[in-house]
Amino acid sequence: MSSAPVPEATKHSSSHDREIVDAKVIVTCPGRNFVTLKIVTRSGVIGLGDATLNGRELAVASYLQDHVVPNLIGRDAGRIEDMWQFFYRGAYWRRGPVTMTAIAAVDVALWDILGKMAGLPIYQLLGGRSREGALVYGHANGRDISETSDVVGQFKEQGFLAIRAQCGVPGVKKAYGISTAGKPYEPAESELPAETVWSTPRYLEIVPQLFERLRADHGPEVELLHDVHHRLTPIEAARLARSVEPYRLFWLEDATPAENQKSFELIRQHSVTPLAVGEVFNSIWDCKHLIENQLIDYIRTTIVHGGGITHLRRLADFAALHQVRTGFHGATDLSPVCMGAALHFDTWVPNFGIQEYMFHSDETNEVFPHDYEFRAGRLHCGESAGHGVTIDEKLAARYPYSPKQLPIARLEDGAMWDW
Repeated sequence: MSSAPVPEATKHSSSHDREIVDAKVIVTCPGRNFVTLKIVTRSGVIGLGDATLNGRELAVASYLQDHVVPNLIGRDAGRIEDMWQFFYRGAYWRRGPVTMTAIAAVDVALWDILGKMAGLPIYQLLGGRSREGALVYGHANGRDISETSDVVGQFKEQGFLAIRAQCGVPGVKKAYGISTAGKPYEPAESELPAETVWSTPRYLEIVPQLFERLRADHGPEVELLHDVHHRLTPIEAARLARSVEPYRLFWLEDATPAENQKSFELIRQHSVTPLAVGEVFNSIWDCKHLIENQLIDYIRTTIVHGGGITHLRRLADFAALHQVRTGFHGATDLSPVCMGAALHFDTWVPNFGIQEYMFHSDETNEVFPHDYEFRAGRLHCGESAGHGVTIDEKLAARYPYSPKQLPIARLEDGAMWDW
């Protein structure tokens, strides 16, 4: 009897063919800075991982180039779990944003390679679909309440079912999330950190007025979200969460800094407004108390800063045990490579909540061609093998790195505050 032909997708299955023979770090700035890790196997299969850390991009690029890449050459790209453990447990100086972002880049690139070798999209490798598309929210920002309401209406017309709303704060010159240049908001705008001034009392007065107006203008159906951006003390956050309860927010994000995870207990004692946190988290340990005690409703740790798909899968499973859902960070400070990987994760993960979605510039989309698309309020990952995002290296080379740092905030008396 003649044997059946070997499927095309299995021809690169040997460890010899999976051997990593090259890896390089690509830094480009098509409107903003991105760091990408490219891994190549002996059989010529290429995997891409995002390694962007906003305002500290070169720190990750150096970590990858100087410490990670030399350890990749000669290893089996199919040993994803072992590779993750090697770079995490073998570093001794564990966790932290630079290390975990570098590990994430390796991890996503390896999942991309595995998908291409298997001829399957990543969500199929994870276990298949849990949903047809990932609910996403856009950013409606305005200089005042009226302008924000107008922009919410524009997002609704585009088909968004969920919208994050921010507005200017009277007496505060540069409020978080508000663009003053007539273009999409991008906080990292100068080589050295811009200094902004913050007033908590003025902010606490305007936010409930904003959501009262939005519900009056747009009704109860649209989901509304708001980002505090770590600027309140726990008792101030509790006050805000309670004051917006009548307007049924989908979530209140980063209500207070979470280094002290127990601080969220105070907010929970005073309000039933859903809470989201975690875009600055790097590991499961950053949210262990928050999740175990159900002090949050959504965990926002993103693949690029949380050690990749391998680690975020563990975090999501842990969260599911406590009825906490995912709500991944998705601003323009992560590249389409990360968004593509995140959407495959979102498509699979059972306890999905929502995905943040900001529009990349046309230049960024040209440098990073991708197969995901927005339809009727949801993002849909494509069916390409791997994560479905590639890079045009020649075009990327036309956009050299441009030094940019995130702003800092001070109170009106000049004291440093949380930006």
